[in-house]
Amino acid sequence: MGNSGSKINFRKAVVELTTKKSKVEEDAFWEELCASNINSAADIFSLITADDVRSLRDNSPSNLAALCYKTVDRITAACNSPSAISSTKVLNCIRLLTRVCPYLFEDSDWKCFFWSLPPAEENEQFPHQPLAYTLISALTDLLFCPEFTVSSLRNHPEGSDDLSAIDSCEYIWEAGVGFATKPPQVAEHDQRRTEILKLLLTCFSEVIYVSVSDENRMRWIARFTSAENRHVLPLFTSLLNIVCAYDPVGFGVPYNYLLFTDSREPLVQTALQVLIVCLDSETQSSDKKNEYADNFFINYLSRIHREEDFEFMLKGMTRLLTNPLVATYLPSSTKKITCHQELLVLLWKCCEYNQKFMFYLLKTSDVLEVLVPILFHISASRNDSARVGLIHMGVFIILLLSGERNFGVRLNKPYTPRAAIDVQSFTGTHADLLILVCY
Repeated sequence: MGNSGSKINFRKAVVELTTKKSKVEEDAFWEELCASNINSAADIFSLITADDVRSLRDNSPSNLAALCYKTVDRITAACNSPSAISSTKVLNCIRLLTRVCPYLFEDSDWKCFFWSLPPAEENEQFPHQPLAYTLISALTDLLFCPEFTVSSLRNHPEGSDDLSAIDSCEYIWEAGVGFATKPPQVAEHDQRRTEILKLLLTCFSEVIYVSVSDENRMRWIARFTSAENRHVLPLFTSLLNIVCAYDPVGFGVPYNYLLFTDSREPLVQTALQVLIVCLDSETQSSDKKNEYADNFFINYLSRIHREEDFEFMLKGMTRLLTNPLVATYLPSSTKKITCHQELLVLLWKCCEYNQKFMFYLLKTSDVLEVLVPILFHISASRNDSARVGLIHMGVFIILLLSGERNFGVRLNKPYTPRAAIDVQSFTGTHADLLILVCY
């Protein structure tokens, strides 16, 4: 009953925001809006319609600007006092920004809003820098905030009020590349990480609203992946490890995914999307006028060299790519994932930026464990025009691998047919399977 009443009050506040000319100075109004008892981002999206945001943008621009300033201010305040953090308030601010940002990007008049300095009346609340810098810094701090998105360490005192003093490399989300300690998995932490990453992904989406010739179209990603982001290394490692360590099947108990909520899957999907977006080489520019810096995500990926790291990455990607091919006696008894296209992009990026990884892939028989699911997805997508991008990515990876002699040698291994791949029955090698699927 209380939750229903809170939603009604929240909706009234949204209507008031779009109809009244100025709410800039009403701190009580903003506090009530941000502190509303909203359970999920889906609630925010249903309570604030697209028409509401466009009306707010076109008819009450001062209120929309105030909404952005007030939400970023509260997110920043939470970083400055993490021991007194209000998860409800912070998450609502994150959800509000996730909802309104795309509508700012689609309007050319708001194109530079996040990249300009706050007005004089807001300067006391923000550092003397563009609002985008403040937002990215606050969000990345929150991704490594003890007891909010990560568990506290035993050798560190709880309730630290200085996130800037925290070494975020000690709080990497998952064991794997460059980090051996497996942290505890907490569902609430996973959910909060997912919401923050979705806001970052929304900010990165500015690129789809501007012209290809716009030299600043990658500025959000460039800032996030540059050395100006002090968390760039633990962020890269956390995203990569979360994806490669994920096992949707687990211990293999039939229908276990129907009995328990998997908090890790939404995080894995969002982390994978953020990771491949940040591995875009277009963020590295030689043109000094657009102020793009080196992309440290690409830099760190290219510098991975230990075979145990390559094994971890390859096994993780192979496990997820082969997920649809897992055969069981009980129908639909194992969990199926849907992020195969993103996984193929990640595999492509790993091979493109790290030659040592590609050579490791080619020298092991695991290359066939990668080839078979790629051929499966090509075969399954051939009659679906919406999945043509997946076909292209699969073909690109095979083309890249086919330039190496070891790949041709591996293709001579006999193939054991799997019912999941829709090809005519045959007895032969993996080379025969490749030919049948492609032709």
